[in-house]
Amino acid sequence: MKFTLRQLEVFVAVARQESVSRAAEALSLSQSATSTALGEFERAYDTTLFDRVGKGLRLNEVGAQLLPAAVELLDRASGIEDLLGGHAGFGPLKIGATLTIGNYLATLIVTKYLQQHGESEVQLQVRNTSVIIDHLTKFELDLGLIEGDCQHPDLVVTPWVEDELVVFCAPNHRLAGEADVALSELQAEAWIMREPGSGTRQTLDQALSRQLFHPNVRLVLEHTEAIKRAVESGLGIGCISRLALREAFRRGSLQPIEVPVLDLRRHFNFVWHRRKHQTPGMRAFLDHCHALTAGVRRSDEIDLPYIL
Repeated sequence: MKFTLRQLEVFVAVARQESVSRAAEALSLSQSATSTALGEFERAYDTTLFDRVGKGLRLNEVGAQLLPAAVELLDRASGIEDLLGGHAGFGPLKIGATLTIGNYLATLIVTKYLQQHGESEVQLQVRNTSVIIDHLTKFELDLGLIEGDCQHPDLVVTPWVEDELVVFCAPNHRLAGEADVALSELQAEAWIMREPGSGTRQTLDQALSRQLFHPNVRLVLEHTEAIKRAVESGLGIGCISRLALREAFRRGSLQPIEVPVLDLRRHFNFVWHRRKHQTPGMRAFLDHCHALTAGVRRSDEIDLPYIL
């Protein structure tokens, strides 16, 4: 075998960072050592793995084919090292969660996972759906928990639990608490929405487009809590997950507007790269996710200690 695990590690880091200098920083190596390791790796097989684009590096066809196999081999090697060290194969785990899942569910799951597997380490990124999908395709994440649709051919998507969006408003709004509102009654309303690329915006846009409804979008925000605060202040109406609104509805600080003609149902999904080796840590984390939602019909019925 003409390559070393260190050379594979350097290759994967450069592929993820698209830069030798950034890869060196991520690996805590000098730039010259990183460049040398990559060069020796390519020369050993008389091939190149990257195209030089300006100051950056992009995987070429050979490099793109190698990346999944290299990541899998490094994962398996890490598992062997953990096993020999008495850690039962639970090594570092990189999880990506979209905002609703990340803010209301993922941190609880991570806490329970680490309580049972204290030798493990979890990195949790909370971003929108499009960013999580992009990171998964580059093997920068082991597992994604997303709210939006994913049609990427390299990714496996498995449904987790059903979720539903709900249109909502401030308590003094003329439609507060109404259970059968026609879309025509919302034509003059200002909407406060999530950003394009988020699963919430995708679900809402699809539901509105099926009804040929074009909302008056007054404000776009990247966080559900910011949307809730803006709606509470009377700036307009919003539409986010019932899970994120459960406590606000209970307190009465926000009120639902039920619009039966809109189909706002969706699923929270698990996503991973189809060539990603599923480690014991990944399987254990998925088990914790399923345990949290066992017997639950919809996300807002999950037994949670407290949601703002």
